[in-house]
Amino acid sequence: MIWTVEYDPRAVQDLKKLDRSVQSEIVDYMDARIATAEDPRRFGKPLRGGKFGLWRYRVRDHRIICELHDRRLVVLVVAVGHRSTVYAN
Repeated sequence: MIWTVEYDPRAVQDLKKLDRSVQSEIVDYMDARIATAEDPRRFGKPLRGGKFGLWRYRVRDHRIICELHDRRLVVLVVAVGHRSTVYAN
């Protein structure tokens, strides 16, 4: 099963604020590992509290917050940022 990775416009803005090498790592991670996974939940962790229903992936000190749409096989990236600030949004 191939999942499609889509980026919310706010996530694109978040990504543009990061260093180019980190941007590249994050996009590569999403394309190589998550998009090709049988089940993308295998690599992430579910969020709790106010962000219940979302999943997070970790790339070094950065976090990728996503919605998983099983019917369409889509991973929607809704936020990207440093671990100290990404959960505040």
